[in-house]
Amino acid sequence: MPRIVKQLGRVDYEPTWRAMQAFTDQRQPDTADELWVVEHPPVYTQGLAGKPEHLLEQHDIPVVQTDRGGQITYHGPGQLVVYLLIDFKRMHIGVRELVRHIEQAVIDMLAEQGIAANGDVDAPGVYVDGAKICSLGLRIKNGAVYHGLSLNVDMDLTPFSWINPCGYANLKVTHMKNLGVNLTVAAAADKLLPHLERHLSISKETA
Repeated sequence: MPRIVKQLGRVDYEPTWRAMQAFTDQRQPDTADELWVVEHPPVYTQGLAGKPEHLLEQHDIPVVQTDRGGQITYHGPGQLVVYLLIDFKRMHIGVRELVRHIEQAVIDMLAEQGIAANGDVDAPGVYVDGAKICSLGLRIKNGAVYHGLSLNVDMDLTPFSWINPCGYANLKVTHMKNLGVNLTVAAAADKLLPHLERHLSISKETA
């Protein structure tokens, strides 16, 4: 079944999250999968099991309690966010395998830019020399996936220093620009989407 890519631009987090919930609740067996490509204004999002002590310093960045897995993370301008609204039942794989496929799509895209990255079986996401460059948080409801990944492209990393990113104290965070790759978020999306298509084994239809 073809999938639909929606380029939503820079949008607030909370209404986008609510729209993902509504889309997932209204899914039918023949509903096409969608990938939503966005940027967010500065926001911290806290996962279902998120612990408040992982917010180390309170600034004027809002904190949204959300329903994905994982702990606190930061979204902001210069970060590519791809929300994966996928019928997980159709894939016939396990959750861990799904996570590995998503991570590998990012790893393959970074390799094309000359960046050697890796996953971590104990801590979902993508890392470069121990520094996190891509976070991953999913929710599966009635066999359907929503939420997704956030790849640091060219952004102010300072707000990460005010949290324990993903619940890990002293976790270093990096972005593509620090690694010598100068891309816009839109250009990074263009390079990442084909790898996501391949690893999720679904064809492309742009809306």
